[in-house]
Amino acid sequence: MAVIRDVMAAFELYQPSSVADAQKLLEQHGPDAWVLAGGLDSFDWLKDRIRKPKVVVDLSGIEELRGVRTTADGIEIGAMTTLTEVVNHPVIKQKYGLLAQATEVVASPQIRNQGTIGGNVSQDTRCWYYRGGWPCYRAGGNICYADTPEGRNREHAILHADRCVAVNPSDSAPALIALDAKFVVRTPKGERVVDAEDYFIGPDIDITRLHILQPGDLLTAIRIPSTWAGAQFYFEKVRDRNVWDFALMNVASAMVTSGDRIERIRIAVNGAAARPLRLKAVEDAVGGKPRNAATGEMAGKLAVQGALPLQFNAYKIPLMRNLVKRAIGGVEEATWAS
Repeated sequence: MAVIRDVMAAFELYQPSSVADAQKLLEQHGPDAWVLAGGLDSFDWLKDRIRKPKVVVDLSGIEELRGVRTTADGIEIGAMTTLTEVVNHPVIKQKYGLLAQATEVVASPQIRNQGTIGGNVSQDTRCWYYRGGWPCYRAGGNICYADTPEGRNREHAILHADRCVAVNPSDSAPALIALDAKFVVRTPKGERVVDAEDYFIGPDIDITRLHILQPGDLLTAIRIPSTWAGAQFYFEKVRDRNVWDFALMNVASAMVTSGDRIERIRIAVNGAAARPLRLKAVEDAVGGKPRNAATGEMAGKLAVQGALPLQFNAYKIPLMRNLVKRAIGGVEEATWAS
């Protein structure tokens, strides 16, 4: 008889109206509490009964977590701001278009209307073994089912795998890293501000999560400094279908040129590893060089050094190489040849 797992397990629902109240609830219930933002990742877990929190803290009623605010040095985006609001905000479109490009290709319009920027960067991996309730390393077991001779691993990692080969699914994450964003986290010990690239962690740090949030912590805002406002931006997402699908891989870059030379650049990819990767070696290598196909070719080859494909994802190596090549050398000059 088939097991039906579409009814959520019972939990206590709290709907605080302020960050302070939410923080108190999270501190009080610790690991028993589940933070609910847009709910798109959460309801998958809850309906499948893989996760059974005793307490759910719904942030939808906290007005101070919503909206885009101009600051003395850039903008601040509340963690509960919807992806649609991010896409359509005039300041983001004008000065930080990279983020608008990245959020506009998340899923579908209906999902962007509900999904939040905080939820998009904090969602869990989509590895079907893990999300199907298999007792893998990430779920507390002692095996990675994707990394076995029988495993299905077309969407999995080619870099920085450490027992677990699942990847981070966020589209906005590499754009925020390229924009040098800062994540504001409320913890029981006070406010903590971290660089976007340090918000995400790999299995070598903690195999059970993709970000730094601990029980009792709350992501409240994302700050983007004016450092890269109005730069030359590039974002590209490769996926199986043009709507709804998670990325097989994506790339985001912010670049400032002087004449035909690259003065400074930040570039990041996602879908290659458990965490979004800032390609610091590539940034250093292309600084001062002309923005052309030759520089892009060199950067692409450097980006994939050390990549180790699994049985079904060797295509990700030329994919990553060419995405980086296109981001730096330009689309017209680059090709998809492997």
